[in-house]
Amino acid sequence: MSDQIESLFGAIVQHGPANDRIYLMKLGDADPEKLVEALGALARRHNYSKIFTKVPEGSAAPFFDAGYRQEAAIPRFFCGKESALFLCLYPNPARAKEPQADALDAILVQAQQRRNAGLRKPLPDGAVLRTCEEADAANMAAIYRAVFPSYPFPIHDPAYLIETMRSHIAYFGIELDGKLIALASSEMDEAQGNVEMTDFATHPDRLGLGLAAHLLAAMEPAMRKRGIQTAYTIARAASPGMNITFARLGYAFGGRLINNTQISGTIESMNIWHKPLAPH
Repeated sequence: MSDQIESLFGAIVQHGPANDRIYLMKLGDADPEKLVEALGALARRHNYSKIFTKVPEGSAAPFFDAGYRQEAAIPRFFCGKESALFLCLYPNPARAKEPQADALDAILVQAQQRRNAGLRKPLPDGAVLRTCEEADAANMAAIYRAVFPSYPFPIHDPAYLIETMRSHIAYFGIELDGKLIALASSEMDEAQGNVEMTDFATHPDRLGLGLAAHLLAAMEPAMRKRGIQTAYTIARAASPGMNITFARLGYAFGGRLINNTQISGTIESMNIWHKPLAPH
């Protein structure tokens, strides 16, 4: 069961037991001071162990005043100008502890050593990289089910993939021998000029081909054509492959979100990576 998304004073909030948290996805027109109070009340009502917010830097003061701390930031996130701050509060202090921090730091060092190294391998012979269409939804959902037993959003559901395809997400795939073997998505906020590069999945039979990097390299110019100015991702901190992929293609590390997201049945820490797509 995925967490629910709802409006709170005009802000967009995701919350539920799957991630055991509240995620303030968009501040919108909400009054930050009222929202801070409402988020706290919601966390107490459901006994959530983390509140995770993404807010414009200019709206952050009420959150800091309420005890939130910054875990990451993305410069020029809003319309290529204002930074986004990822601020967190831990109603349950145990969730803020990260026993595996040294191992995650080592993965980050590996990734940063490969910064700007570029693509590692060519696409396999006969492979075709293309945008996905509604007719692909069932095959896409099957790949996501094979790769992720559980996920923060219902990407296992073809209807969800079609719905988001029609609204704000561009999906990209690599096809080999007539079958999709790898996927990724660009979740766009065109009004604010940013895009999350996410939902990377390679069929378990096709790992090790460097397909995620090829998808990412194709997604960036497609987003530039739409006027998107800043790209980012929230990658599993424990995944050397995805962190290295983003570093290779010139993304900068923006911080770590501790014990943030439930993927495949466990709560994991996530790394923020970001990259400008337009000159400043």
